[in-house]
Amino acid sequence: MEDPQFAVLLTDASAGGPAALRAVVAVTNLSLWHSRQLLDRAPVTAREDIPFADAEAAARRLRQAGVPAAVRCDWCRRTLPDDETPVGPGPCASRYWPTAHCQANSLTSCGCEFCTAYGPLPGHTTHSGT
Repeated sequence: MEDPQFAVLLTDASAGGPAALRAVVAVTNLSLWHSRQLLDRAPVTAREDIPFADAEAAARRLRQAGVPAAVRCDWCRRTLPDDETPVGPGPCASRYWPTAHCQANSLTSCGCEFCTAYGPLPGHTTHSGT
């Protein structure tokens, strides 16, 4: 089963002091010049096609430096709130699993055949399988 990928978005133009610029460089691995361009062009995607944990860490680092950032699921196109709480249950466009298995969801239980037979997926320890 394939995991969804996530994107890190710069959601608003930032004052962009040295700390913000260093954070963008660290998250994107771009040069200072290209990082400044990203900060000036917000809203823009800073990183794409990365795992959920990496996207969360990147957004956290940007926010700590004063850069408005968000994480978006590439399958369901939903954006996670800034406070890092999962989004509410809703339709997920996943081709591989039910909505309850999307890492962006806040569902705590799932009645799918997989969870019933094998238990929750790794990383989804709150799914009860009921």
